[in-house]
Parts: sequence; C-alpha cells; structure tokens
Amino acid sequence: MRVDVRKQRLFSKNEPMKIISKLIIGLGLSVLSLQVMAQSEVIDLWPKGKIPNFKASDIEEKSVTDANGILRISGVTVPTITAYIAPKEKATGAAVLICPGGGYGILAASHEGSDFAKWFNDRGISAFVLKYRLPNEKAMSHQHEVPLMDAMQGMKLIRQHAKKWNIDGGKIGVMGFSAGGHLAATLSTHYNMGEKATEEAKPNFSLLIYPVISFSATLSHGGSRDNLLGPEKSEELIKYYSNELQVSAQTPPALLIHSMDDGAVPVENSIAYYLALKKFKTPAEMHLYPTGGHGYGLRTQGKGSLVNWPAAMEGFLKSMGYMKE
Repeated sequence: MRVDVRKQRLFSKNEPMKIISKLIIGLGLSVLSLQVMAQSEVIDLWPKGKIPNFKASDIEEKSVTDANGILRISGVTVPTITAYIAPKEKATGAAVLICPGGGYGILAASHEGSDFAKWFNDRGISAFVLKYRLPNEKAMSHQHEVPLMDAMQGMKLIRQHAKKWNIDGGKIGVMGFSAGGHLAATLSTHYNMGEKATEEAKPNFSLLIYPVISFSATLSHGGSRDNLLGPEKSEELIKYYSNELQVSAQTPPALLIHSMDDGAVPVENSIAYYLALKKFKTPAEMHLYPTGGHGYGLRTQGKGSLVNWPAAMEGFLKSMGYMKE
C-alpha cells in the first residue's frame, strides 16, 4: 500500500497548531471564569484605624452556613460592602445597597444579600451587599449609632465611585429585610438628621421586605430593638428609631412587601410606614400577602400568591425608571 508522505508531513506540521488552538480555547475559558469570579469586589467602608465608635475587643467575626443553606455572619466589627456590578451591555445605571436581616444579632448574608445581588445584576442593576457592624457595647461606643453610620457611608461610597461603576448617582436605592429593613428605613428617614447629615447618603428609593419599622411596644420586634439600643435604651431612642414617626416630605419613595401571617414582625409595621408616606404624598407601593411568614427572601415555593412578590418588585422598578421594560 502506498502511503502519501506529503499528507503525513502536513499532518505533523498542523498538529502543534491544533494543540495551540486547544490551549488558547482553554485559556479563554479560564479568563472567562476569572471574570465571573471577579464580578464581586469587597471594599472596606472606613480607612484602616479610622472606624468611628470603634472599641478594641476580643469579638471575632464568624461565618456559618446552616442546614437551610443560609450564610449567617456574626460578630461583625469591621464593615464592608461587596460590589456586584451589572454587565455594561445590560446596565440601566441603577444601583441598590442591600441590608441583610438578622435582628441586629447576625447577618443573613446569602438569601437576603448575595442572592439578590445576582438577581439585580440579571436585570441590569448593580448591587452592593452591606456587611454592617452588629451592635455590641464591647466593640463600639453608642452602639445604636453604628449600623446607620455604616449604611450612610456605604451610600456615600457608591455615589463617590458612581462613574467608575457606570452608575447614575440619581438612581441609587436601598433594600432591607427584617432588621435590615429597619436599617434601610432608618437611612431613608435619618440621612438628613443629626451632625452627620448629608444629601450624599440619601437613597433615591427604598425596597423594604418584611421590615421592622417601629420600636413601639405594640409593633416592635423586641430582639431587633434591644440589640440595636443596648444599655442606652430609652423612650427617647425608641421614638427616634420608630421610623414611621420620622417620615418627612424628604423621605424617598418606597416599595413594601409583607405577609399577613408574619409571626416575627407584625404586618402593621409596613402599613404604618405606608400611611406615613401617604400623609406626605410620597409615592409608595405596598403588597400584602395572606401567607408566607417571615424571612423567605426568594424562597417562595409553597407560600401561595407570595410567589409573585419578585414580579411586583420588577414592576415597581420599571415604573420608576430603574429597570428596562
């Protein structure tokens, strides 16, 4: 049998090219993987050694994932924001600062944090998960001031770097769940109060999901109230942090989501905030669901019509111009 030597030689010459092509494809996939991994960036809220109200302590931050796959972070004394920037081809210019819940005792950082950051990114909205300090008299002075300080600083940093992240400084909102909803509502009502007041920290809108709003005896989630106020708890501070009493004409528009059978945070919290906004004719949208309980995030399976709440949030964001049709 005659063998074509020319074809053999041609094959031998091309073999290295095939190997190189495979390497290039492999490297391309590796670069793509690195790009996906690099979508999130952790940023310290405060310069090292300059965290306000800080006290040296032996408290250590701990992260634990429970049986339900929920990441719980405790002992937070060094606050950060984790940036999830929307792809340029999808970006609407809007952004959201996300405050996970946890009763001011832990942070439910995945199902009320990073899960939503990815949800927003898919819709062209950049997201920043706030790891705020958890009030503790051993690690900070005037502990009730600290979460709001961190939320204000997070909002300011997003605005200051808006151009870098392809964000419109007039389209930055805040989102909060449970006690994180209290923090989001506190930011919305207190950004212009006190010595550190600044318009730079004002949210343009708020998304309040089963939020703690009030610290009043009839509405309050006692754990959140006591964890935030600590040993300085007083009637004056209870009133100050009852956000339905602090709404003004400057408070931004809000979307409120709550279940009527919420056994942890009474639905009347959302109703009280909605009525306060209505008094000032501030745009507000509220969705109350008959069942669902508390702390569900995006986990709505088997909870009846609650499955529709993310779609309701999409409608709100579209109507406000923060999400494309």
